[in-house]
Amino acid sequence: MQIDLRGKTAIGDYMIVCSGRSTRQVVAISEKLSDRMKQELGRASKLEGKGSGDWVLVDTGDIIVHVFRPEVRDFYQIEKMWMGGEEPMPRPTA
Repeated sequence: MQIDLRGKTAIGDYMIVCSGRSTRQVVAISEKLSDRMKQELGRASKLEGKGSGDWVLVDTGDIIVHVFRPEVRDFYQIEKMWMGGEEPMPRPTA
């Protein structure tokens, strides 16, 4: 899910929220994203939370990416915090 943060906060312009199925997949998604940002765009990313693998934050400067395990994403419901009263679109279930 992409959330437009412009005009809401100075932390970035966009936030992306996604899920991995396991701690291993959450870490792999965040590492791959960070690597591709470096290789393709020349942008260094900061990773936080990689040690636990429940929720990894990838900070690229203008774009903040949250990669969650599904249970953690459901618990924090970060989309609702930033959507400004809008209901987030339902996520597909596998």
